[in-house]
Amino acid sequence: MSTIGIVSYRLGGADGVSIEAAKWKAAISSLGFSVREIAGEGPEHVIAIESLRIDSTDPVDVDQLDEALNGLDLVIVENLCSLPLNPSASEAVAHALQGRPAILRHHDLSWQRPDTAHFGPPPTDPLWQHVTINQRSRDELATRDILATCLYNRFEMNPLPGDRHLARTDAGIDADALVVLQPTRALLRKNIPGGLALAESLGATYWLTAAAEDGYGPTLDELLQGARVQVVRGQGPGTINDVYAASDIVVLPSLWEGFGNPVIESVTHRKPLALGNYPVAQELLAFGFQFFSPLQPQPLQDFLADPDEELLEENLEIAHTHFDIADLPSVLDDLFASSALGI
Repeated sequence: MSTIGIVSYRLGGADGVSIEAAKWKAAISSLGFSVREIAGEGPEHVIAIESLRIDSTDPVDVDQLDEALNGLDLVIVENLCSLPLNPSASEAVAHALQGRPAILRHHDLSWQRPDTAHFGPPPTDPLWQHVTINQRSRDELATRDILATCLYNRFEMNPLPGDRHLARTDAGIDADALVVLQPTRALLRKNIPGGLALAESLGATYWLTAAAEDGYGPTLDELLQGARVQVVRGQGPGTINDVYAASDIVVLPSLWEGFGNPVIESVTHRKPLALGNYPVAQELLAFGFQFFSPLQPQPLQDFLADPDEELLEENLEIAHTHFDIADLPSVLDDLFASSALGI
């Protein structure tokens, strides 16, 4: 049995990279491969190399890294060599993988973020395959003479139904209240003020599921303390499916997303989405989805007063055609069978 490694800054978290890495792991396992996970931080089953953490300033333990990589037939690097948030870790992993079959999966690229824009393109090697999660990144790599394959994120098309009543009760939300859900972490690029502004314009409860990161906590506290509507912070004791069930509108007002998982999640949970104008959003809209603008609350109010079930069904059909997780094993099987990887 071939063994495939997955390497990242962190695994098992609520961030998009961790979530998507877990989907690939499940698909890889279904193909009969053994999977070994290596990261700076993660659950107990992950081989932890703390110097690979985003916030680590320690030199990478090269011997520990080599030992963790030993015996792997293929290594998938999830964003660690794409976005140099820990440059020493990026360099060490790239060096360790030279001359070995690897897939560099790019969720973000250095020039797409102001704080890493001064870094160059990701490393490359004749035995490496580059995969992006959007066409924009693939095209940007091509201008830098790096050929990549675009494989969009995949999603469960029939998520388990959530418990609307229980989630609202746990969150202290009235049964008849209007709820605007922003199912993201709290970061500057997530445009929390934009999501809150939509909730305030609709007189709705604003629900932000995840905590602040990257030092955004004080700004978030000040913003939400001044909110003119009820605010709920955190997912609560239930599942994310419960939270989606408890919502009436999903908002993703982000300034930048490598993909934006709530776009497709809102569709599979049959919720209207208010989508910001970040660059990759336009790429997703080109599939034919029908969404709303977070800057124009009236069309959303009209929809809520007279829900358009056909719109929701058409969105779901588009998602089913292009983003169904059931297709992921066969997609990855084709990728692994390519001549460069040879497993």
